[in-house]
Amino acid sequence: MKLLSLEIRDFRNLTEVSLRPSARATILAGANGQGKTNLLEAVYFLATLKPLRAVRLQELVRFGAGRAQVTGVFEGPGGPRTIAVQIAEGARAAYLDGKVQDRLDDYFEGLAAVAFTPDDLLLVKGGPEARRRFLDRAAFNRWPAVLSEVRDYLRALRARNAALRTGPPEVEASFRGPLARAGARLWARRRAFIGELAPRVEAAFREISGPEAPAARLTYRAAAGVELEGSEPELEECLGAALLARLERDRERGYTSVGPHADDAGLSLGGKEARAYASQGQQRALVLALKIAEIENLRATLRRPPLLLLDDVSSELDPEKNGFLLGYLRSLPGQSILTTTDERLLGAASGPESTFYRVESGAVRPLVS
Repeated sequence: MKLLSLEIRDFRNLTEVSLRPSARATILAGANGQGKTNLLEAVYFLATLKPLRAVRLQELVRFGAGRAQVTGVFEGPGGPRTIAVQIAEGARAAYLDGKVQDRLDDYFEGLAAVAFTPDDLLLVKGGPEARRRFLDRAAFNRWPAVLSEVRDYLRALRARNAALRTGPPEVEASFRGPLARAGARLWARRRAFIGELAPRVEAAFREISGPEAPAARLTYRAAAGVELEGSEPELEECLGAALLARLERDRERGYTSVGPHADDAGLSLGGKEARAYASQGQQRALVLALKIAEIENLRATLRRPPLLLLDDVSSELDPEKNGFLLGYLRSLPGQSILTTTDERLLGAASGPESTFYRVESGAVRPLVS
């Protein structure tokens, strides 16, 4: 599914933007702080209903405006379809062909967007929260139902935490079951996703770094040493037992210490923890492998490439890895939107179908090379 046109109103510093992306590479050039990343975030928010950066929704609305809206026309198998998202008073509303969508299955049909930002380069050496967010956002592209499943889990988690802090001991039991069910669903999703992604990460890292490079391995690490084995009902039973075993500790601390919210993804090279032992170049190659693996997994499972959004990543990579990434993008039969402070950095990604725009003070205009 390709993005044919984009309309943005009062999103961050973008007052009014109208854009017709290229069917291949659309390159947004401009100095820092002009609105390039805001435009990428608008597209990402339209495609996923989640901000690209972790903020309150109201922060997406331009200062002084009452609401923000992003509208896109996408070309799909059944013809063009128009989707829109509006943010007002800290809430969002999604629209499909002008009709508000309470159930989002139809809204997300055919949509998949993968973003790659400089913050992603911290996936290896950063904390577990970034890796969990990567897993859930990537799994959402694979299975849009993950969005509601994560919300169900977080709602159940907040309820149990509140019971641990303020309720009598017997009250916690009534919240343990819903949390175990929601957690088992999320565990099953993440386990299935890791199973699909891990071999692709290994293959992509080998292609980036050469056949003599150490083997890259992606694993899932459940908190408290829990082993994720068996069916989903068995995972539910396992989490319920773990919650019960750690009940006194959780009550003392006032929060739940086991479950998907406390887990991590393991990344290793040649059997050694990448966070501790990989060089900076190896860490960045591993992050690049993660992103390429995500793209290739979507191509294989959804039978189409996702919309790619790259935010000034070229300036953060060394020439060798930048060349690999841009060569990969050029060979990919899909649509991408890239930002840069220097359009010369992205010359290898451009082609006869590429479109260039200048972004300055929230305004976007075609750039004539």
